Amino acid sequence: MSQQNVMGGCGRRVGRAARKRRQKLLNPAQSVSLCHQPLYVRLMKFLHQRGFTSTLLQPNHFTDTGRGLQVKRTVKPDELLISLPESCLLTTTTVLDSYLGPYIKRWKPRLSPLLALCVFLVCERHSGEASDWFPYIEALPTTYTCPAYFPDEVMAVLPIGVQRRALEQREAVLELHASNQDFFRSLQPILSQPVEEVLTYEALRWAWCSVNTRSVFMSRPSSHFLSGQDVCALAPFLDLLNHRPDIKVSASFNDVSGCYEIRTISGIQRFQQAFINYGSHDNQRLLLEYGFVAPGNPHSVVYVDTGLLCEVMRGDRSLEQKIKFLKENNFLHNLTVSSEGPSWRLMTALRVLALPQTLYPQWKAVLLGQVVCEERERQSVQAAWTLCHTLLQDTHTALDKISQLLQQCDEPIREQLNVVKSLRQEERCILGGCLEVLQGMRGQPEHLLSCQPDDSAVS
Repeated sequence: MSQQNVMGGCGRRVGRAARKRRQKLLNPAQSVSLCHQPLYVRLMKFLHQRGFTSTLLQPNHFTDTGRGLQVKRTVKPDELLISLPESCLLTTTTVLDSYLGPYIKRWKPRLSPLLALCVFLVCERHSGEASDWFPYIEALPTTYTCPAYFPDEVMAVLPIGVQRRALEQREAVLELHASNQDFFRSLQPILSQPVEEVLTYEALRWAWCSVNTRSVFMSRPSSHFLSGQDVCALAPFLDLLNHRPDIKVSASFNDVSGCYEIRTISGIQRFQQAFINYGSHDNQRLLLEYGFVAPGNPHSVVYVDTGLLCEVMRGDRSLEQKIKFLKENNFLHNLTVSSEGPSWRLMTALRVLALPQTLYPQWKAVLLGQVVCEERERQSVQAAWTLCHTLLQDTHTALDKISQLLQQCDEPIREQLNVVKSLRQEERCILGGCLEVLQGMRGQPEHLLSCQPDDSAVS
């Protein structure tokens, strides 16, 4: 068929299809409204009864981020996006004013604000529809993709540094449950089932992840009934807002209005998803704290573990002394590579490791930015290349293992593995880019000599 026939006979159809394709490219994420589902109808009724009046946002399911909030009209820069009254917030005041209050107030040693919130969530979920907070409780996820939920096989495919912190997170929740059994047993009079069946480890883990992933920062006066900083509040409906690293918003509790408010800095087009920003976190931090990975995260890097550093530099008889020196000078943490190359901190540590013990007086000067000779610089670049190559091999091995596990696992482990897979795929891209940069530098190490130190690089 000739081009003339196509354009002449189906001109309107081709034009419409082309427009749809252009619109899809401009707005690739499709969404479906959730506002008519009974769960969200109950949630909105619950909030309206507590004084929430906003009609700007509605819950939607988005193909790229899952559940989120869509704006129903264009939002101008610096316009108020959401204003949630304090009566809608779940805080330690809520807990202390509830049926749990007398038990918490007389308990010694004092509970932490975090534990108080967690126990309240578990007890309210146990109450079911009889709970005043039931419309919010049923809107919370039933499971999470945080490391506290990871079984050993998922832990094993995490990057080594993330794995260490993930295991610490899991142990922290286990310890929180084990160390508060006496307090849990004191709550038996208000429970309709044996306490061992209500305040289980699994129930506490769910509550801990709910608070850890969904609470907003809200500094509150310390209560003499609780121990430690009180800075968390659960914010129903507001916690449906998803994170995007390039979004700028202002968020805080307004003492004048008595509401937790979020303002968008740049504005949002009609029918687009509204986002907030949790902070300048790389994807390892987002996975550990919130259980997700942000695509295209400009803050993402790959961390170099001290153990790997020692493995690459093994054979150096003065390695132990150099590692001790770097540790004393606060230079063994935050050693990273990006797709643009190794960080200044990493290269500086490698330059120190390349120096012989006889040049010990120069070690401190190198930390402060002193240039090393060309031969030492070449050794440092080669060490960085070896580090990246080793990390990339580990990443490929992990991705192969994840592919095998995905073929034989069920939900929710599949969800957990897919989050870790996204992290590892990003890691593969970063390391590939870094290796390309280093490959060019191996012949021209002077390119690195002009690098400037990071802020607070030396303690």
